[in-house]
Formats: sequence, structure tokens, C-alpha cells
Amino acid sequence: MASYDIERYLNVRSAYGVSFGPEGERLSFLMDTTGTSQIWTLEAPREWPEQRTFFDERVTFASWSPERPELIFGMDEGGNERAQLFRLDAETGSIENLTAMPDAKHRWGGFSHDGDRFAFTSNRREEAVFDVYVQHRDETGDDARLVYEGDGWLSLSGWSPDDSRLLVSQAYSNFDQDLSVLDLESGEMDHLTPHEGDVRYQSASWAPDGEGVYLITDEGEADTLYLAYLDLETGELETVVDGSGWNVDGIALDDETGRFVYSRNVEGYTELAVGEFDGEEPTEFETFPEPDLPGGVAGGVSFGPDAERFALSTSGDTVNTNVFVMDVETGETERWTAAPTAGIPRETFDESELVHVESFDGLEIPGFVTFPDDVEEGETPVIVDIHGGPESQRRPSFSSVKQYFLDRGYAYFEPNVRGSAGYGSEYAALDDVEKRMDSVADIEACVEWLRDHPAVDPDRIAAKGGSYGGFMVLAALTEYPDLWAAGIDVVGIANFVTFLENTGDWRRELREAEYGSLEDDREFLEEISPTNNIETIDAPLFVLHGENDPRVPVGEAEQIADHAAEQGVSVQKLIFEDEGHGFSKLENRIEAYSAIAAFLDEHV
Repeated sequence: MASYDIERYLNVRSAYGVSFGPEGERLSFLMDTTGTSQIWTLEAPREWPEQRTFFDERVTFASWSPERPELIFGMDEGGNERAQLFRLDAETGSIENLTAMPDAKHRWGGFSHDGDRFAFTSNRREEAVFDVYVQHRDETGDDARLVYEGDGWLSLSGWSPDDSRLLVSQAYSNFDQDLSVLDLESGEMDHLTPHEGDVRYQSASWAPDGEGVYLITDEGEADTLYLAYLDLETGELETVVDGSGWNVDGIALDDETGRFVYSRNVEGYTELAVGEFDGEEPTEFETFPEPDLPGGVAGGVSFGPDAERFALSTSGDTVNTNVFVMDVETGETERWTAAPTAGIPRETFDESELVHVESFDGLEIPGFVTFPDDVEEGETPVIVDIHGGPESQRRPSFSSVKQYFLDRGYAYFEPNVRGSAGYGSEYAALDDVEKRMDSVADIEACVEWLRDHPAVDPDRIAAKGGSYGGFMVLAALTEYPDLWAAGIDVVGIANFVTFLENTGDWRRELREAEYGSLEDDREFLEEISPTNNIETIDAPLFVLHGENDPRVPVGEAEQIADHAAEQGVSVQKLIFEDEGHGFSKLENRIEAYSAIAAFLDEHV
């Protein structure tokens, strides 16, 4: 019998999305105390924080002005992902909608260094493409100046040190991007990264002198991402830090001092490095002590004034997400937030173990397995929880849902099948288009590994996954029906053709780069779609979705539930009218996971 109900576990809080105020006297962060993530501010470690926003909808980010006591934050409506930008006056508490175009998406591009202007990209002009805009902090709505018309998925990586240029990224897929510099006076775009094939250029930051850019890339023969410096005059790309077989995940750089924090992703665990670049030799740097942080996953760095310290959030299997501040030169680290665990003792949380499972072709599949306390041999049910993406990665960060099911006696297995990020370009490409079902075969190998485990009851293994992970659940249930006691599909893809036809216009080209195109691969996409293989499904199925989902439209849930029911399968369906691609509101999460728990108790 579980010690605590699902509502208690879902009330374990997370503090993240940190940003330092202009004077360094306070910081903001996001926390979900009210049921959705809102903005809070804090002036000293572990003091009582002040809540600054009070919306029913979740705030997705908040960024302080570099010069004024104000923040800009993003928020959509009902999970539709058409984010608007708002300004919060930290002195008066007043809030103003700066964009007020609810039919368009707005993607934050940062403040200018004087705080007078901000930049963003938006698909206001045409749904499928993003343009670059600059707006004065006092302007609203259609006052924004269109400074560049794009032809695809554009995002911004910041203003140059003199505020005359913007660093622009264009994504063709998750593994292929370009960088350019936009001159704001002339409107000219200078393409920095001409290349052939798929090359990643990510996490770009201006060097302090504005004459170069630091970035993460796999250009050349590299399989994993490394930290590099790109000279804007010569176009020469120099390696700064090799990931040594693992990805350098990203870099946070203060462009006034050259101080930085970069992270390596080693088997899903974060390794941080802190340093300062040499002003004369851009590939040379001094190193500082590494932060001593709890948990295995950290990120979201924000430097304070003069980069004397930085804030970030950290998480782990047994450590709910909180904000820490580190002194750059001494390495002294202090926890600032006290996101509570809803009265659940931290020592009751269970830690995962990194394992590797050999798949059908000899490929080693990494994953994290967690067993509850007091396991009885041969009697433990298992939830196989499959991540989305597909170019994502399950990492050992805190999950209140996982800890709840562990408390109920379930084991938890989280595989990173081929196609996952974090293990190099070659590994990530092993599920592309015609190789899609090889990743489903990896799930079969993982389940066979579990069935051989002495603690596991081989007849009580359930599949659970969201988004692309929902497709993986449906595909696993139809391809390997004898392995499963039940399946849970959350906002999943049921038919690749209808998914690609109905997903947001701005996403279609990016998704076709991964899954295959409607024009060239329609027959294959139909062939592997679970709706077209539903006659083999045997396990009970629970389908959950958000009515406003712009990524995987709700029709995917409707059709798989209908098709499965026609086959005589036991099907439950739960649709939330005020959610999108996932469930952000506490009351909806409680309803969803209470229903999932009851479903698993009945069938597993």
C-alpha cells in the first residue's frame, strides 16, 4: 500500500528558470506552488519568496532587464504554444501584454544591453515561417519592427556586445542548423556556417569583443558535440573543448567578462566546467572550481552582474529541482530556493541505476532502472516509460510521478533507445525514416531483459510514453503484443500521415526531416502507423490527450481509441479541454495520474 496518494506526490515542487536581477540583489525563478509555474522572486538564500504572477496558465520563461527592475515573460493559452510576451514591473507589480497577437507564436530573443529594446522571432506574417522583430520596451502589439523576413524556423541567440547585430539560428532538423549575423542597420544577413549534410551549430554566444562566436557543433568528422570558436572575419572554426566521446551540451557566456559555464552530458549525468576566456587568445581560458551540487542533472545558468557568481537549477532521482548560486572564483555553492517535497521525506525517494541492454543487432541500449524498497523475487510489476522526441534523452532527474509508482511497488525502467540524443550523431540517426522500427525492437530487447530479472513478474509489464513516446507505446503493443499487460499513450502519434498533415504548419518541415516526408515516404509511414496495425493489439490501452495540442493534434488520440475499441480491446480515453501537448495544470495532472494509477492497478 502506498504511503502517500498521487496528489501529495504531484505537490512536490520544482524551482527552475532562474534569472538574476540587474543589480544582482535578487533573482527570479519559476515555481509551481499554485499548480502552474509562476514567477517568484527572492533577495537572499532560503528567504521567503514573493510570488509575482497569478495566472491559471503556466509561465514558460522570465528574463530580467539588464538595467531596470522589470522582467519579460512568456505565456500561452490552454497549452496552444502561441506564446505572448509580457512585461512585469517588479516595483509596482503591473503587467502589460507587449505582443497581443494571440494567433502568433513569439520566441524570445533577449534584451539589448541597455535594456531599451528586445528581440524575438514570430510567425505573424506567415504561419509556417518565423521572422525577426525588434521592439522598444515601451511599445506594444504591432509596434514591433520587422527587421528580417525568414523562410523557415528562425530563433535568436542574442545581441552583439554593441547591440548593432543579432545572432540568428535557422533549424532544418534537430541535427542540422545554420548560424547567421543580422546587421540591424542595413538589414543584411551574413551566413556564417555554409556546410553540406547535417551539421549542428547550437548554443551560440557572442565573444566579448564581438569579433567571434562560441558555439557547440559536430562540424567535421565529430560524432559528438564539442565547444568551438568561430572567427567572424576569417570564418575559421577552432576547437576549444572536445567532449571526449560525450556531448558538450551547451555554454552560458557572459559577453562582458568572458566568464562561462559549459556542461558535458556523460551517460545522462551533467558535468559542469567554469572558466574565463582569455581576451587575447579566444581559445585559451582559465578554469575555476567546479560546483558541488546535489543530484545528477543541472542547467539553466544565469550570470549575475560582473559575472562574479551565477545561478542554475539542479535535480536528481532523489532531489527535487531547486536553484543554487555559485561564486565563480571560489566555487562556494549555496542553495537559494526551498521548493518543498509536500511533506514526503526525501530519504524515501528511490535512486536509479544506469544499465545497458544488448539489442537484436548487438547494439548496447542505455537505460535507467529503479526498483522499489522491499522487492519480492518474481513479483515486481514494471512500468517501461519511453521518452518523446525522438531526439530526446531520459536522464536521472527528479520525477514525482516515478516516485509515486515506486512507492506503490512498481519498478521503473527508462530506456534511451537508438535515436535518442546524448550518445552521438550516429546513434541518433539509427532510427531515421526506414529504420524507425529498429527502435521499437530495442524496447522488445529491454522487456526481455526485464523478464529475465529475478525481481520482475514477467506477466506484469506495462508500457507508458508521451508524444513520440506515445507512438513507441502503440508500436510496441502492436508489434510485440505478448509482452505487455497494459499500455498508456499520452499525447502520442497514432498515424504518421495524419500527424504530419495536421501538426502546426511551422513544425511540419522539421518533423518530416526526422520521420520521412508525406511526398516521398507516405507508403512507409502508413505501413508503420499503429492505426494500420491495430488488429494485433491485445493489451488494455489508456489514451490521454490535450484538446489544444498544436504538435500532435487530438485526432491522433481519437482515432487510435476508436480503432482499438473496434478490435474489442479494453480502451479508456481522457481528453483535457484546457491542455495542449502535455498536462501543465495541477488539477488536470491529479486527474490524469489518478486515472492512470487506477488503470494500472486494474490491469497490472
